[in-house]
Amino acid sequence: MSLKEDFNSYREKMNTRILESNNKVIKRLYSVDTLAYMDGALDAKSKEMLGLVASMVLRCDDCIKYHIEKCHELGCTEAEIFEVFGIANLVGGSIVIPHTRRAVEFWDELNANE
Repeated sequence: MSLKEDFNSYREKMNTRILESNNKVIKRLYSVDTLAYMDGALDAKSKEMLGLVASMVLRCDDCIKYHIEKCHELGCTEAEIFEVFGIANLVGGSIVIPHTRRAVEFWDELNANE
């Protein structure tokens, strides 16, 4: 199974399980997260790139994969993605480097499967 398939399968399975709890707070949080990344004063692509920077600085590999995949779907170029990586490493410091490696691996897989 590819990195993308493995990530999306697990994410879907666990999101379904979590939402089955019918917890109002969790449902609202998931909804706000979805709404936050829709076009507004900033377009969705810009918001996903911002989400990617924040996720890298916070060192959340699942969030990084999610935002990289969304960036890919929204047409981000490799040059744009590497600028995002640069900002994340600048803000987050050298601790972000291992996450950048995994991010590049995931990005490369997305592009290889086009």
